[in-house]
Amino acid sequence: MADAINVELAFDPDAEVWFVKHSDVRGLRLEAATVDALIERLPGALQDLLNAADGELDVLVEVIAHRSTRVRLEAA
Repeated sequence: MADAINVELAFDPDAEVWFVKHSDVRGLRLEAATVDALIERLPGALQDLLNAADGELDVLVEVIAHRSTRVRLEAA
């Protein structure tokens, strides 16, 4: 297993949810209203996908969240 699992989050402004855009773990598909709510769901999802039920698994999860916005600036 890698030293860390990278999980990249993005915000969908149309649906108003955060979602997993990319992950080192194949099949990780989650969404939630907030970044914190999505992060709270990660342990259960990773447990299911990594089949760690046989024993404990302690792994660092690096979460990277991207969100952008557009602003209109008036000419000076």
